[in-house]
Amino acid sequence: MPSRSPRRPGPNPSASSSSRRRGAAEPPPGLFPAREDLLRLLAVLTIAAAVAAACSRLNRRPEPFCDSLQAPDDYADDSCQPCPQNGRCVDGQLECVQGFKRYGTSCIEDGLLSQTATKISELLQLKICDQHARALCGHHAKILFHKHEVSDTVDELLSKNPVGLTQDGIELVKARVLESAQGFFETTFTSNKAEAFKCPELVAERHMPLTCQVRQWISTNIIFVTTICILLAALLWILLIIYRRQALSNRAEQIYEQVCEILEDNAVNVKIGNSNCEPWVVASWLRDHVLVPRERKNTVLWKKVEELILEDSRIDQYPKVIKGESKVVYEWQASGSLSGRKMKKVQGAREPTGEGAIKLAEEIVGEVREQDSCSVVARRDRTKA
Repeated sequence: MPSRSPRRPGPNPSASSSSRRRGAAEPPPGLFPAREDLLRLLAVLTIAAAVAAACSRLNRRPEPFCDSLQAPDDYADDSCQPCPQNGRCVDGQLECVQGFKRYGTSCIEDGLLSQTATKISELLQLKICDQHARALCGHHAKILFHKHEVSDTVDELLSKNPVGLTQDGIELVKARVLESAQGFFETTFTSNKAEAFKCPELVAERHMPLTCQVRQWISTNIIFVTTICILLAALLWILLIIYRRQALSNRAEQIYEQVCEILEDNAVNVKIGNSNCEPWVVASWLRDHVLVPRERKNTVLWKKVEELILEDSRIDQYPKVIKGESKVVYEWQASGSLSGRKMKKVQGAREPTGEGAIKLAEEIVGEVREQDSCSVVARRDRTKA
């Protein structure tokens, strides 16, 4: 049986046809630019557009401004741009009025007008409210101001406070001040139906002088004020009485000490054997001696002194007939009640020996002379005798 050679696979007709279609759909290489080339092209186009726009803007002439006196219908064809507010346009050029500065195609306020208007408004409020405050205090003053009077007052204030404004600036300031006045003042109508302005009551009360405010407050609270005044007067009277009593007690103690000193000195003189001295002192004479003329009229003062003398056991008080008249006398009870220094002097006077006795006697005589040995009262008694 003859052998057969193996069959080789032949080409597949369907596979060859699909490969031919795929090759025909793919573009050939190098047909489109690369990504880097596209970025470079985009950058070049952007730069060129920017340069073209800048050149167009630089070469373009700005539109002129329409004259300020020109009617809006005259520049409806967009051949010029309207003149902005607060600006003055002449021959296509813009010039801002005083108080404004140019910013692009508009005029913006620079602050001078606002400051001037605020200052004038404050002065106007002060002037009108001061008049109202005077009227509240009972003085003859004006309360209602008509619109033309307010306008005249603003003109007066502007003339007294020059700020270097032109006429246009002054008109703008005046308009703002009048607008501010309408918002601040109260609007009312007079009997003839005319519009008028007046300062608010609360603001006018703050402008009243201090004395007027105090007077009105007192008249409003008269009962309270009267009660407080009565209480204060009573308190001051009580304090004055306490002060006078204390001063009287202090003065009485001072006089009492002087009386004790005089009576004790008189007792010492009697002890050392001075025959010119009496052991007693008349109370009335002693009173005239220690009291100044102004105090002699004050009977309460001497009564205080007498009370202190009566409470002192060292002083004896008894009546005595002197020149046919009964007098009250005081006598110092010297037994054991003399002070230590004066007791030593009395003992030294009783037992003098030699030179020491002479020196002690001279010392005692000197002290007696200095202290008015028998007191002025005893001397007056001897002079009358």
